[in-house]
Amino acid sequence: MTAGWEYEGGPPLVADAVTLVDGTTFCLSDAAGDIAPGTAAGLYVRDTRILSSWALEVDGHRIQPLAVLPGQDGFSAVHVARTPPPPGRADSPLLVLVDRRVGEGMCVQVTVRNLAARPTTCTVRVRVDADFADLFEVKEGVTRAAAVAVRAVRADGLWLQAPDRPRRALRVSGQGAYVGPDGLSWSLTLGPREQVCVGLEADAVIDGQPLSPSHRCGSAVHESWPAARMRSWRTSTASIGTADPGLAHTLERSVEDLGALQIADPDDPDVGVVAAGAPWYMALFGRDSLLTSLMALVLDQGLAVSTVRALAALQGTRTEPRSEEEPGKIPHETRHGPRARARDVGAYYGSVDATPLFVVAVGELVRFGLDEALLAELLPHVDRALDWMVNRGDRDGDGFVEYCRATPAGLLHQGWKDSFDAITFADGRPAEPPIALCEVQGYVYAAFRARSEMAAVLGDAAGARRWDERAARLREAFDARFWLPARGYLALGLDGAKRPIDALTSNAGHCLWSGIVLPERSGALAEQLVGARMFTGWGVRTLASDMAAYNPVSYHNGSVWPHDNALLAAGLMRYGHVDAAQRVAIGVLEAADAFDGRLPELFCGFDREEFATPVPYPTSCSPQAWASAAPLSLVRTLMRLEPAVPQGLVRIDPVVPWRYLPLEVADMPLAGTRVTIGVDPDGAHVGHLPPGIRIEGWSGGAPGAGP
Repeated sequence: MTAGWEYEGGPPLVADAVTLVDGTTFCLSDAAGDIAPGTAAGLYVRDTRILSSWALEVDGHRIQPLAVLPGQDGFSAVHVARTPPPPGRADSPLLVLVDRRVGEGMCVQVTVRNLAARPTTCTVRVRVDADFADLFEVKEGVTRAAAVAVRAVRADGLWLQAPDRPRRALRVSGQGAYVGPDGLSWSLTLGPREQVCVGLEADAVIDGQPLSPSHRCGSAVHESWPAARMRSWRTSTASIGTADPGLAHTLERSVEDLGALQIADPDDPDVGVVAAGAPWYMALFGRDSLLTSLMALVLDQGLAVSTVRALAALQGTRTEPRSEEEPGKIPHETRHGPRARARDVGAYYGSVDATPLFVVAVGELVRFGLDEALLAELLPHVDRALDWMVNRGDRDGDGFVEYCRATPAGLLHQGWKDSFDAITFADGRPAEPPIALCEVQGYVYAAFRARSEMAAVLGDAAGARRWDERAARLREAFDARFWLPARGYLALGLDGAKRPIDALTSNAGHCLWSGIVLPERSGALAEQLVGARMFTGWGVRTLASDMAAYNPVSYHNGSVWPHDNALLAAGLMRYGHVDAAQRVAIGVLEAADAFDGRLPELFCGFDREEFATPVPYPTSCSPQAWASAAPLSLVRTLMRLEPAVPQGLVRIDPVVPWRYLPLEVADMPLAGTRVTIGVDPDGAHVGHLPPGIRIEGWSGGAPGAGP
C-alpha cells in the first residue's frame, strides 16, 4: 500500500451499512444507527472521523433495528427500532425512532414511544468515543487508539480532544441531558401510548470553533449548502422520462445521488462541484469529477463548468515531488484532513489522465454551446494543460504520455485503474513504469481534437489545422505501437522498456470513446470486448477471464465498473457497433435494477449464467459519482445525441430499445436555451430548438432494433 492516495478496496463496511452524505460530511452506521468501534463506521467531517463509536441504549440494552427509512435528500434517515422484549414476553413495549441528519456535524432526535396501555419509565443513554482518525488511516486499515486526552464535562456539553490532533475536537450536547464523561443520558417517564423526544448534537470543532450541524432535528431553520444546492439544481436541470419503470427509478436515483454528492468549490463557496463518491471520496477529484460531469452533460452543463473552473484554479504551477505537482498538471484529488495538513499536501497531482480529460471536458462544453467569455477564461488553462502533455507528460519524447511516480509515497499506477496490481501482462507479470496506457493516449488524442475545434471557433484556422495534424500523427503512431494484430485487440499499454502490455482489458473501450482507434480495427476490437471472455451479461469486465491475473472478486482485475462500461458503450456506438453498444447498455441498466436503481462503484465480474443477480463487491463505494452518472451517459448513447453548436447542428439518430420507449429529455440546456428531445416508435422529436441550429443524422425512421 502506498501512502494513502490509493484506494484498493479499503476496510469492509459494516453489515447493512447506512450512508448519509451532506457535502464533505458523511456518516456510516449500522441499521440501528450505531457506530461500532474497530470498523470503518463513523461520522466524518472534512476528512477526519470525529465520531468512532456511538451506541444508543435504552435501560442498558441495545435497540433492535426494524427498518431504515432514508430521506429523499441523502443526508437524513430514520432508524425504526424497538427495545428487546422483557424476559418471558414476545413483544417489546417500547418503539424507538432515531432521526439522524448530517451536515458539518450530526443532529439526532430520539423518540421513545410507549406502545403499552400502562405508564412506564426508561433511561436513554448515548455513549460516544472519538479517535480523530484521518480518512486515509481508516481506509488503509491503520489502527488508531481513541487516545482522547480531554474528556471535559462543561456547561455546553461533553468535549473530547486527542493530544496529537489539537486542531480537531468534538462537542456532544443535548437539552435536558445528564452529561457524563462517556456520553449523555435522559430519564424518561411515559404515559400510556405516549411518546417523548430528546435531541442531541455532535459538533465538529475545528481550530477551536464549533461547526454547528447544518440540519437541526425537527427544525428547518438552517438549510445546508448542499441541501440548497440540491433544491436549486433539481429545478434547473433537465428531466428524463421513460415508460420503463426500472430505468425511470434508476435515473431518479442517479439524479438524487449526483445532487447529494455535490460539494462547495473551496475557492468559491457559492459554486458546486461533484465529489467522487461516498464514503472515501467526498472531495474534488480530477479524473472522477471530470468524467462524471462529462457523462452528466445531457442533464446539466453547469456542473462541468464549475468542475473545470475549480480544477483550473488548482492547476499546477511548480515542480513539487511530494505532491507530484508540475506546471500545467491538473490535480488528482484534494484533501483537508490531519495527514494532509501534516504533510502540507492538500492537493495531490499523481494522475496521468486528469490533465487531458480537463481539455476534453472544455471541448465538450464548447460543443454544447459554451459561452465565448467562459472559453476565453479557460483557454489559458487549456493551453497549459496541453503544454504539460506535449512536454512533461511525454517523458521520453516518443509521442506518448507516460506516468512514473516522483516519490515512493505516490501512486504506483496513475491511470483510472490505480491499484498496485492493476497493470499486468497476459501472463500475470506486473508491468513496470514508466507506463503509457492505451486509454490515456486516446484522451490526449481527444484533447488535441478538442483544441482544434476551439481554435476554429475562435477563428484561428492555422491553429485548428496544427492541432488536427498533431492528433492525426498521434493516431497513426498509436496504431503502429498499440495494435496487436495476432490478438485482434489493443495493448493495455507500453511498459518502461516499450514492450506492449498484452492483456485484454476494458481500457480499450475508452479508446473507442475517444476516437483514436482506426475504423478498420473497431470491428475486431468490438468483437473482443463483448465476447465471452469479457462480457458477463451485466457488463464488460475490467480484465478478460483467460488472463493470468483475472479474479472476478478483485478491484480492477475482473470486476465490472458501470462508468467504464458507459464509456465503452459510447465508444462502440461511435464506431457504429449498435448491437454491441445496446447489449452493454442493457446489461448495466439491468444490473442497476438489481441494486434498487443505485449502481455501485463496481460489482463482481461473475457470469450472469452462474449467478442470477450481480454479486456486490464487498467494499464498493455507494453512492459513487461516475457510477451515478453512467445511466445518464447510457441514455445519451442510445439516443445517439451529439450537439455541435459551433457548427450549428445537433446530431441525433436514436437506437433506443423498444422497452424504454417513449423516452424524453425535457429542458436540456443547450446554447443558452433549453430543448426537449423525445424518442418514440416513430423516431425523434425535437422541440424549442434555438435559432440557427438544425437537426442532422435523423431520417424519421424507427429506432434500431433492440431487446
